[in-house]
Amino acid sequence: MVRTLAFFGPVGTYTEEAAILYDPHAELKPFPTIGAVAQAVSSAVTDQGVVPIENSLEGSVNHTQDLLVRQSELCIYNEVALPIRHCLMTKPGMDASDLQVIYSHPQSLAQCREFLERTFPNAQQVASLSNSTAVTDMLASELPAGAIAPQRASELYGAEIIDRNIQDNPNNMTRFVVLALYDHPPTGKDKTSMCLSFNQDGPGVLYDALGEFAKRGINLVKIESRPTRQSLGQYIFLIDCDGHREDQPLKEAIEVLNGPNSVLTVLGSYPRWEAGA
Repeated sequence: MVRTLAFFGPVGTYTEEAAILYDPHAELKPFPTIGAVAQAVSSAVTDQGVVPIENSLEGSVNHTQDLLVRQSELCIYNEVALPIRHCLMTKPGMDASDLQVIYSHPQSLAQCREFLERTFPNAQQVASLSNSTAVTDMLASELPAGAIAPQRASELYGAEIIDRNIQDNPNNMTRFVVLALYDHPPTGKDKTSMCLSFNQDGPGVLYDALGEFAKRGINLVKIESRPTRQSLGQYIFLIDCDGHREDQPLKEAIEVLNGPNSVLTVLGSYPRWEAGA
């Protein structure tokens, strides 16, 4: 049975590329926002959905994190890590020296700032809603224009790539998560994402909670705070660790941390992404 897979669109974006990498045989359905992807999954319009959650340069995607915390019916089923390789493209046959405007998503413009300042110091940089939309903005421009976008966008819209790998940092990667109504069975090479909150704040509460992982030899690969949205100065803690929620000793740590003063909610256990696996 072909899996239906929502993704944060439109077509020609890095999220679509991640969705294809995750399941090249799925029926892909673009949605205009991360929230719309989540709604498609929670209402069973699609089987799963792909959204960005973290970039190696720009940090976490807060909208995705907040959505996972608020919508308890959603789980992380899998993850995909994608190298971000920006291409500069124009209308076919255009001379690069003529460019007056360059379109792209604001993050992509920021990730190519040094290249743009060095190569096109006089070109106006214009933000588009997505990297894919940047290509259609470029094609519709009355001024000589370029666009920064994935290679796939050039194939979809008939643009000509005039330069590749123009990102300033070669280590630019984005992590995407696959949303579903359930998480993944244990594979032996798993990660678990969790949300930790406290009923009462006080000295050492976070230290003591993290100690439950340390004394069981559980490796925490990421921890960060997000506002609770209930009161200024109140936070929840988002944690990624090695292991599956059904495996000991992580299962025991989860049980201990669901105690009188702390609540640990599992957002999903899923296989660690391995390129080429």
